[in-house]
Amino acid sequence: MDLFLLLAAAYLLGSVPFAIISSRLFGLADPRKYGSGNPGATNVLRSGNKAAALLTLVGDCLKGSAAVWLAGALGFSGTEAALAGLAAFFGHVFSLFLRFNGGKGVATALGVLLGIHPWLALVCLGVWLATAVLSRYSSAAALAAALAAPLAGYLLLGTPAIVATLLVMAATLIWRHAANIRRLIAGTEGRIGDKSGKAG
Repeated sequence: MDLFLLLAAAYLLGSVPFAIISSRLFGLADPRKYGSGNPGATNVLRSGNKAAALLTLVGDCLKGSAAVWLAGALGFSGTEAALAGLAAFFGHVFSLFLRFNGGKGVATALGVLLGIHPWLALVCLGVWLATAVLSRYSSAAALAAALAAPLAGYLLLGTPAIVATLLVMAATLIWRHAANIRRLIAGTEGRIGDKSGKAG
């Protein structure tokens, strides 16, 4: 029952929609109504407000890391803490407060990785940054980092249950980017910094 309550609390934490909150704080349009329609930092950046995008990024990232850290502080095992992170990630992707819709989970996943092991997060962040700089596609960077996470987790930790958790998170990220993959193949995917569909 304790684990169930932990996962439920982590899910609710993950469900907090920072993209919506930051947009309202800065007087911006609902990010679900412009650009990609995704309530995440990359789409908030399309509004032209970098501060709102940064607040969204930090908030979404902290949701994932806080779930893992709090689980550890409460005495749960490393595997149970990783599951709490996964629950927060699913809360972001299937937010209770957005009728079970949500973002794609990249920032929250990074936060989960940071909570599990700082080097795991740094490796995946490095993959994201390298891909983003070379391609200028946020989606391609996210996909590369998602693919790198389980492998890095295996090399750094070697814990089967945690690696399995990372595989589930990576598979969900790739699934959430299905439309982006199609646009990447078609050559119509928007690049980082593209303000097409900018909010008024």
